[in-house]
Amino acid sequence: MDITLLGTGGPLPDAHRAGPATLVRTGGVNLLVDAGRGVLMRLAAAGLGAAQVDAVLLTHLHSDHITDLGDLVTTRWITSFAPSPLRVFGPVGTERHLEHLMDSLADDVSFRMAHHPDLAWNPPMVVTEVDLVGPEPTEVWRTETDPAVVVSAGPTDHRPVHPSIGWRVDDGSASVVLAGDTVPCEGLDRLTSGADALVHTVIRKDLIEQVPVQRLLDILDYHSSPQEAGETAQRAGVGTLILTHFVPAPAPGDLDQWTALAASTFGGTVVAGDDLHTVTL
Repeated sequence: MDITLLGTGGPLPDAHRAGPATLVRTGGVNLLVDAGRGVLMRLAAAGLGAAQVDAVLLTHLHSDHITDLGDLVTTRWITSFAPSPLRVFGPVGTERHLEHLMDSLADDVSFRMAHHPDLAWNPPMVVTEVDLVGPEPTEVWRTETDPAVVVSAGPTDHRPVHPSIGWRVDDGSASVVLAGDTVPCEGLDRLTSGADALVHTVIRKDLIEQVPVQRLLDILDYHSSPQEAGETAQRAGVGTLILTHFVPAPAPGDLDQWTALAASTFGGTVVAGDDLHTVTL
């Protein structure tokens, strides 16, 4: 199982970090978790095109996590020579969002279909909304390519953004949880229990709380610090904690600070990578 950090940035544009997106490759299956700014460029750098994505797993509907979903949908459509439905899994509200997305793309779709006689179908998608009740994880999809690859979901806590979910991928020999934006919570603990790796978004609360701007201070109460991510990983007994979605963006050479903070509460391996960093389980 290969876990590639396609985009490790946050909501603000960064010259060196794309928006939140992570790629999980295992058993011949390519799973894209979130679709932030620049995701297709990072997929290309990882050797994949839009048509090779088997499913998109959305953690929540904050704009920085879905900014380039439309680019993925359109590019997959115009580079496929037969209908190839894109599977999209996400929290309740995902279907409504995609309906609005397709409305926004209606002119482009009509122009391309008028110009290309062989492009005779609208962009196809199969959307599954995950409606979780209680903190227990739920199996969502057992892939057709390799039935050993199982995708499960569990509730996270990113309120007032609700619902938000974390994803777990098991392939029979390795497992990874991708937390999305969240504070520590029972749902994430249960989803992560016994996994080999946890990919967790993090913010430096110690830095942000020094900036007297309320809009920045507002983000402190619905994200995890590296220390809190480390505590979640420690409780779950994972072997590797992978940090991503760095806010504020680390200066060159500063990633060691992030790993040290996470290591202060977690006894396993901590990875803080740049875009396209890959961890193999």
